[in-house]
Amino acid sequence: MTTREFGDVRLRKVREHVWEIPREDGMNVPARVFASESLLEEIGEDDTLTQLRNATHLPGMTKYALCMPDGHQGYGFPVGGVGAIDAEEGCISPGAIGYDINCGVRMVKTNLEYDDVRGREEELVDALFDRIPSGLGGGGIVKGDSDTVEAILERGVEWAVDAGYGVESDLEHCEDEGRRPDARPEFVPQKAKDRGRNQIGSLGSGNHFLEVQRVTDVFREGVADAYGLEPGQIVVLIHCGSRGLGHQTCTDYLRRIEKRHGDLLEELPDKELAAAPAGSELAHEYYGAMCAAINYAWVNRQLITHRTRTVFGELFDADPIDDLGMELLYDVAHNIAKRETHVVDGEDRDLYVHRKGATRAFPAGREEVPAVYRDVGQPVIIPGSMGTGSYVLRGGENSLDVSFGSTAHGAGRLMSRTQAKRDFWGGDVQDDLEEQDRIYVKAQSGATIAEEAPGVYKDVDEVVGVSDALGIGDTVARTFPVCNIKG
Repeated sequence: MTTREFGDVRLRKVREHVWEIPREDGMNVPARVFASESLLEEIGEDDTLTQLRNATHLPGMTKYALCMPDGHQGYGFPVGGVGAIDAEEGCISPGAIGYDINCGVRMVKTNLEYDDVRGREEELVDALFDRIPSGLGGGGIVKGDSDTVEAILERGVEWAVDAGYGVESDLEHCEDEGRRPDARPEFVPQKAKDRGRNQIGSLGSGNHFLEVQRVTDVFREGVADAYGLEPGQIVVLIHCGSRGLGHQTCTDYLRRIEKRHGDLLEELPDKELAAAPAGSELAHEYYGAMCAAINYAWVNRQLITHRTRTVFGELFDADPIDDLGMELLYDVAHNIAKRETHVVDGEDRDLYVHRKGATRAFPAGREEVPAVYRDVGQPVIIPGSMGTGSYVLRGGENSLDVSFGSTAHGAGRLMSRTQAKRDFWGGDVQDDLEEQDRIYVKAQSGATIAEEAPGVYKDVDEVVGVSDALGIGDTVARTFPVCNIKG
């Protein structure tokens, strides 16, 4: 039996790409890591494995605590972590969801080809950067009053479509049709609503971006046809979340849970895993507030989509939908917990599936998959760095058994932002991308570009390869950057 040790964490190899931390004292279940040998080495360089082992102590954790191949250290619970927790006898943990609630990604298709934008990259990146708010602080496409914020929290993308910021097909191609019905705006802290009022329709900063891409490869032609993808096609990837509203919601509930449920906190190896027992008042309130923040994030990406369509329409003197075919392929959420039913040991179990920096990846036939994709499986979008390819996958047939219907959400960081700014100079990164690969990048500061340099991230090809090999997310198509805007 192959074993590996990283500090005081010991893993045994179960099979190819599957490593297990055996159950020991205090652990409710074992933990599993999905990784190649080289990815495991990278995952073992920080506290990811310790955090994963700690997560198994959460009450109600079912079967395994999981780490996807893009995993890295987070707040309490690793980014790339998945935990399915009994919804009746377990708990819900804000730290196992994340501060940026529903930090997700969507892909917008076009009928443009790469030759249509070649030579106009600078014009396109300048126009997008000028028209789409980005960076720290306030400023959005819509400045909402209290009633607007409440409607967004309650209705999600339905509100945006009714307000003229989308089309009906956007609802059909968004996870949960862009609305969490369990949303309870009254449980969102007022300070969070105040922060969100001036940020509706904005990228924010950090690893959030809008990237114009070209499809370079198709691996499963039948699925790609169902998704409407073909080589040479131009698509747009939008990655952002719930901005200050989600961050404030997480912060406030963490503090409240720490005070109210200190007895549970004392039983956990890390206070950052603070959790509210299932059925408790705080679990009920946090879940409703989190679902409302999920709706806010979907509207945020929807408004950016609307503005992107406007920019393309003006630049190419054409109707974005009728002429340019700028339809939504899909929008997937990260950093959420969902109440889902899964088969565990032959029985249906009602679970809070926490996906922190992980993507839902349901296979064909699951009723939650939009009708248009139900025969082929849910689209999964995995961004790489701004100097590498990104991928479109579909939920694999093994995902429900292996990973509670989940897979990776990106390449995963190798390096902290502080270290990145020491090792890279933003202007050099920008120049290299343009000279070597004709990738045009524009950001609010050179520091942002340095923090997101290609060398900061794991090899997305290897991350996706593990997902495909395990059958939890099957590769469908690969894309490559044309231009990118960041905060």
